Amino acid sequence: MKKTYKTIMFGAASAMALLSAGAVQAQTETTNAMEDEIIVTATKRAGGVNIQDAPVAITAFGERQLDALHVTDLHSLSYSVPNVSMEDIGTTRGVANFSIRGLGINSSIPSIDPTVGVFSDGVYLGINAGVVLDLFDLQSVEVLRGPQGILFGRNVTGGAVLLHTKLPGDEFQASFKTAAESGFRGTNGNYYLMGAMGGPLVQDKLKARISAYYNKDNGYFKNYLGGPAFGKPDKFVPFGKAETYMIRPVVVFTPSDNAEVILRYEHGHSKGDGPASQNHPGRNGTFPNVFISFDRNSFGFSIDEKGFYDNNWDQVTMETNWDVPFGNGQITNIAGYRQFNGKGTSDIDSTPLALFHASFETDQDQYSDELRYNGRFADRFELTTGLYYFTQDIAYQETRNIAFGRLNFFGGGRQIQKTYGAFVQGDLDLTDSFTVSAGGRYTRETKRVNIATLIFNRTACDVIARTCPFDFNDNNAWTNFSPKVGFTYEPNDVWNVYGHWTRGFRSGGYNFRNTSAVFPPGPFNREKVDAFEVGFKGQPGGNARINTAVFYTDISDMQREINLADPLAGVVQVTRNTANATIWGFESEAQVTIMNMLTLMGSVGYTNGDYDKVLFDLNGDGVLNAADKALKIPRLAPWTYSLGFLFSSEVPGLGSWSLRTNWSHRDHSFYTDNNLGELNGADVLDFNLGFTTENNVTIALYGKNLLNEVTHGGDTQLPATLGGGSFAPLNKGRIIGIELKVDIN
Repeated sequence: MKKTYKTIMFGAASAMALLSAGAVQAQTETTNAMEDEIIVTATKRAGGVNIQDAPVAITAFGERQLDALHVTDLHSLSYSVPNVSMEDIGTTRGVANFSIRGLGINSSIPSIDPTVGVFSDGVYLGINAGVVLDLFDLQSVEVLRGPQGILFGRNVTGGAVLLHTKLPGDEFQASFKTAAESGFRGTNGNYYLMGAMGGPLVQDKLKARISAYYNKDNGYFKNYLGGPAFGKPDKFVPFGKAETYMIRPVVVFTPSDNAEVILRYEHGHSKGDGPASQNHPGRNGTFPNVFISFDRNSFGFSIDEKGFYDNNWDQVTMETNWDVPFGNGQITNIAGYRQFNGKGTSDIDSTPLALFHASFETDQDQYSDELRYNGRFADRFELTTGLYYFTQDIAYQETRNIAFGRLNFFGGGRQIQKTYGAFVQGDLDLTDSFTVSAGGRYTRETKRVNIATLIFNRTACDVIARTCPFDFNDNNAWTNFSPKVGFTYEPNDVWNVYGHWTRGFRSGGYNFRNTSAVFPPGPFNREKVDAFEVGFKGQPGGNARINTAVFYTDISDMQREINLADPLAGVVQVTRNTANATIWGFESEAQVTIMNMLTLMGSVGYTNGDYDKVLFDLNGDGVLNAADKALKIPRLAPWTYSLGFLFSSEVPGLGSWSLRTNWSHRDHSFYTDNNLGELNGADVLDFNLGFTTENNVTIALYGKNLLNEVTHGGDTQLPATLGGGSFAPLNKGRIIGIELKVDIN
């Protein structure tokens, strides 16, 4: 019955993705959030372009859409975009485990470059730690699928996520939002408080905005202490507490009619309990864990190490825009500095015994600068070109306590890296409807590392404090040229057809979490991606949107973190170039508005991938053969699809109300390269019922994951020496909340 239900819903989502192609009803002025025009920055043209005119597979969410979806972090959008997964890996909170079109990493190791780049106000975040933290006061979020090697560079072979915070307006504006939510049935409350205000300080010269955010989570989960069998009370205690605050002032200075300077600063602090790590039956070692085990479709878990995380960050960005007569263009410079420190402790064995506990600390400083020009010549040729510089220092410390503290390992690494890049892209209008594009990016990246292998250090030492002996010291450089050619065909104002071939690279590097005496921590080689994409976008009838893309991706020297159970170290993680592979598929998103009151939305995505040649023993059986080649590519979920609607209507003399529901599905996928670790498939149902008064006061009742689906950040297999099973950090289940928002204009 469940399979039939999914088949029906998949068919409905597919039909919705085609429905809007035939929609011809007239549309009046829109009032619902999903119909807002969205301007995106994906092409890096001055002022941005309408999302329907951008020749790239992109999903974007504007301010009102983010409010309607109750987005509190990037994980909130994980099921909202086809062929995309934006999960928190869960080993310690805030570490991104993103995958787009089957390309992603399973790692909390800060020296491993992510395949999906995250850019905050144009600044690339150099590590995946501190990424899945709370979001607030955003103007938009853009999710770009496929390699973005020309305009964004920095190893984004899978795609890019662009975050844009709000700027002050020309008039005074303030907003206030508070929310309370819970999963009920034994879960505790989670409370939010946000506020922002801004406007002109000196007419036509100086504007400012300040926003603040506070979140207090009293713990969604219940930790079973283990009971009398473990010499503990037979009871459950609240777990998952967290507290976060952030503040972000923004100043916009306009010294002249053709110049603008935007200065942003953000400070944040988030701390709380360690992961709610579940031990469920694994496919490695003892099955299930001999000490304690839970159903992987339940929220049950029992750990003796409560753990913690403590993240602090500061980010400063200065953006300068200067309009110049040359090509009627604009020169933009974005300089950014970010400092991040995160530390924590996690119960890796996921049992009420002290079998495998680990502590981590990451200290990172980064600086980047992008100088860019965009202009148009003879009303036929669009030019975008620029220079890029990025540098970061990373230090990582890890401590492992195994077998009740009888085995203790210490290690980690330090890395200094620098990146230099130059890029250019030109778009030539051969006719009024046909444009050809070509461009390239040259990148040189250097990395210098000092690494202390964990299993070599049994006496307490600290890499960050420089008290650990380094047994591996190396430096290397990688140079790449990423070309792109493509076309855009716009036969009329309704349809936009595009296609392109692009090449992307992910630089080689080193593994800080070295636990193997057999495999050195690096260097591993660069990863090369050749991507072919054809897509079309349309707005038939003026009241519908449909965006579809077909892609084919060829990956050479795929970089992977091989995650294997180990009787000595608990888990060994080896980073290597493991295979050449091919990934292909399609995605389609559509929405249609009926009588300006009802908007129907649907999406469908399919991804298929296979290894063409295997370069490493993926399943760990000691031989390289057809069994390795037959394995499935990790983090590749074949089908993703969604179906939803938004109904909105005015109440004369009072205001307006709206009802939004959305159902999303993602298939099961594998977590580890040997296919022993798995990630659950899920059907996620959300809703929002809101009423807005004529005085701009909104009250909303909302629900997330109403089907209470169980999902995990990872599924690391544990050795039989630790009882077997798995380390699988739980994500939250069902949430119901109420929100109050006040806008003052």
